Amino acid sequence: MSGFALNSNDELARDYLLTPLDRALVVATQEGLPVTAQPYLAVAQQLGISEDEVIFRLEKMKEFGVIRRIAAVPNHYRIGFKANGMTVWDIEDEKIKELGMKIGQLPYVSHCYQRPRHEPYWSYNLFAMVHGTERSQVEERAELVREMLGDACRKHEILYSSKILKKTGLRFSTPNK
Repeated sequence: MSGFALNSNDELARDYLLTPLDRALVVATQEGLPVTAQPYLAVAQQLGISEDEVIFRLEKMKEFGVIRRIAAVPNHYRIGFKANGMTVWDIEDEKIKELGMKIGQLPYVSHCYQRPRHEPYWSYNLFAMVHGTERSQVEERAELVREMLGDACRKHEILYSSKILKKTGLRFSTPNK
């Protein structure tokens, strides 16, 4: 699962210049690393560079926030987590970073981030995707989050998905497309 992300966390990424080789590396790995004993070597061979260069470039892009992480991404539906609720919270601004970091570390939270309020229609500034095997479990877990937030939380809701429209992040097209 992932940690907490602030709106302004992309300062370093703005300073990073994505080279054509970096872009090719992202395209080569965006659908996942090859399932092999040496996945970085397989990518390196595909790109005509060394395994060390692949690792170095991925680490640099991660350091600068160009890529967030390199991780296994399980299909939560196939492993039984069929109830998922985007919990939205109205949190005191001065406490959002501290509390968001704590919430983002919970094992049943996959996404946790800050978003701007749009008063008077939308007063929520902390979002956390809570997963469970059924709605009652999501609700129990949201209540645990509520307890963690304490008096810093003014109100919250759980928004359940009715359809899955997209299950991928941003994808670069290949240079020829």
